[in-house]
Amino acid sequence: MTTGFGLVVRFTLRDADAAGAFDELVSRTLEDIRRDEQGTVVYVNHRVPGEPNVRVFYELYKDRAAFDAHEQQPHIKKFLEAREGLVSRTDVTFLERVDGKV
Repeated sequence: MTTGFGLVVRFTLRDADAAGAFDELVSRTLEDIRRDEQGTVVYVNHRVPGEPNVRVFYELYKDRAAFDAHEQQPHIKKFLEAREGLVSRTDVTFLERVDGKV
């Protein structure tokens, strides 16, 4: 059984306009992820109550190779470039599963 490979990414967006544009960008990118990335198990954009300019991604991949393949996708490279004008801070936490229900 694969252990998976996960991460949490916290984005602080520049302002309310950037937050709206970021959400649209993520939705467009998710269309390609759903279609092209079999190794991406979970990829979710979350709002944070009380912090309107913060978004948190939870990402889970089949394994490290699936994550590496995700990072090389043209739609992800396009996303990374486009988000630069919208984000003021990005914090990434990589995860190792200890236990859980899958």
